[in-house]
Amino acid sequence: MRVLHHYPLCPFSRKVRLCLAEKKLDFSQELTNFWEKKNYFTSLNPLGYVPVFVDLNGSVLADSTAIVEYLEEAYPDRKVYPDDLLGRAEARRLMCWFDNKFAQEISLVILWEKVIKRAISQNSGQTCAGPDSNLIRQTKNTLVHHMEYIAWLVDRRNWLAGDYFSIADITAAAHISVVDYFGDINWEKFESVKNWFMRIKSRPTYRGFFSDRVPSIPPSAHYCELDF
Repeated sequence: MRVLHHYPLCPFSRKVRLCLAEKKLDFSQELTNFWEKKNYFTSLNPLGYVPVFVDLNGSVLADSTAIVEYLEEAYPDRKVYPDDLLGRAEARRLMCWFDNKFAQEISLVILWEKVIKRAISQNSGQTCAGPDSNLIRQTKNTLVHHMEYIAWLVDRRNWLAGDYFSIADITAAAHISVVDYFGDINWEKFESVKNWFMRIKSRPTYRGFFSDRVPSIPPSAHYCELDF
């Protein structure tokens, strides 16, 4: 059985989970609290980050982009990259945008402040620091600019990178879904982005996210709703 070592609200883990589901590949999931840096996990990935994927042949891969590109070549029957050269380049560009700029400015900040910081404090036996409300406020302001850019894309294209659903949509949805878990997106201001996201949430491959939970932090009221 293929194995994915992941953390449920890690956007990079979610990116790989969606890719595996779109390709209809069976895999088991090993929940990993990556901040604990346990020996068994760092032996798989010395950097200590999720996701880590172990294929049927025993190959061990780390880094979400390396994993999805491996999956695209190893299992080409159901493609998640566009067929044409320029389409693939655009999909990779947007994947990079979300995995770097959006992650550093939005999704990883929200995840760190609302979940990981507290988990690390509890793991070390120290008093929980609590979220930085000023930083979260600044992050939400920055989120507006990202949402405006996504709206610009979906107003001009069927999917983010062009006519067809691709790794660009998978990556964007992975990051946005983490922010949406906490209810930090004002969807009423971005109707076109909301419609795009509803189309992704309606895909059977997305529904595995609906059962993801963080202890003591329930998801937003609309998190599991397809029409919200």
